[in-house]
Amino acid sequence: MMEKTREFLVKIGLPAGDAFDLPTSEKRFPGGDNFGIEVPPINTAVACKSLIEEAERLGIQINRVDETYGAFRHTFSELKEYAAICKAHGAGLNMSIGPRAAYDTSATRLSEQGRVIAYRLRGQEQVARALEDAKRIAEAGIRGLLVYDEGMLWVLKAARDMGELPAEMKFKNSAHNGQGNPASFKLLQDLGADSVNPVRDLSLPMLAALRQTIDIPLDLHTDNPPGSGGFIRVYEAPEMVRCCAPVYLKTGNSCVSGHGQLTTASNGIDMARQAHIVLEMVNRYYPEAIQLKAGEAEPQIAD
Repeated sequence: MMEKTREFLVKIGLPAGDAFDLPTSEKRFPGGDNFGIEVPPINTAVACKSLIEEAERLGIQINRVDETYGAFRHTFSELKEYAAICKAHGAGLNMSIGPRAAYDTSATRLSEQGRVIAYRLRGQEQVARALEDAKRIAEAGIRGLLVYDEGMLWVLKAARDMGELPAEMKFKNSAHNGQGNPASFKLLQDLGADSVNPVRDLSLPMLAALRQTIDIPLDLHTDNPPGSGGFIRVYEAPEMVRCCAPVYLKTGNSCVSGHGQLTTASNGIDMARQAHIVLEMVNRYYPEAIQLKAGEAEPQIAD
């Protein structure tokens, strides 16, 4: 069905449809690895410390840590503490740019139908402040930015290209941007994203079609808090790796009630345990998959 339309989509570099045959991805991280483990939301340095300590006790490697509260909600010394904890473990760190609609005077974002804008930037002053936030994050030695706005992604790429930000800075596009199709992902890659997080509930054929379209890593949720669905997809994690490599498996969200909340030391411990479960599933059902080693994940922490 719709053959001419599907032929056109292929002609412009997109899949003809979702990948219902679930092909094995031949793409890899630069060192040949298939996947990494990424843990959000680590929104306090205390939670970060407990996450890493419990992971090391369990004998597992956390490859990336995501902070989602907003960098401007932390003191500069806290940012440096995050960086030091992650660097010692060999984990990358994505710090979220702070100013956004959720922290502004917007009445729209508090309404039932307007909540979808909550993570986007409102007005040019927020763009300027977000870039300042990115510079402050970089000064703390952190080289990963969690981005919530496509226009800001374009600005950040220009800032990196023109020397306003370090050349090794990496940009992760958040699931809160709401993208879930190959055309959007192709655009995000062109705008400068170094990894992309789709909306959390896409089926495996949908995810496999995303992989066919772009080369940068996919960041895929294996579990989610009750506030955004509450699903636990650990049995699908091995297939996510097989079909979508290179991929970061995001895990730990189910240990909190919602996104963006402050997290505790106890939350950090629970998230490490959830990461351990995901790793057990991958090792059991797709043992040939290779996890990134300590210090291999992007973004690196500066010296």
